Amino acid sequence: MRLDVFLWHARLAKTRVLAQAMAVDGHLRIDGRAVDRSHHPVRVGNVLTFMTAGRVRVLRIEALPTRRGPPAEARECYQELIAG
Repeated sequence: MRLDVFLWHARLAKTRVLAQAMAVDGHLRIDGRAVDRSHHPVRVGNVLTFMTAGRVRVLRIEALPTRRGPPAEARECYQELIAG
């Protein structure tokens, strides 16, 4: 699944355009490696590290969502490792 689509479906970004911007700005990491493109593939088990709203978030992808569902469904797609 594309990184920007995952961020949008998992409700980590409000719009797909914002999800693309998060990926392109270079401040998002997948398994410790910087990402600079929105179409970078993500898989179950990948660890995402990024800043949002002035705090660092570290998430492990637990499942790939098939749609942009309700927030409770979206939270089941990842596990929060660090939120600070």
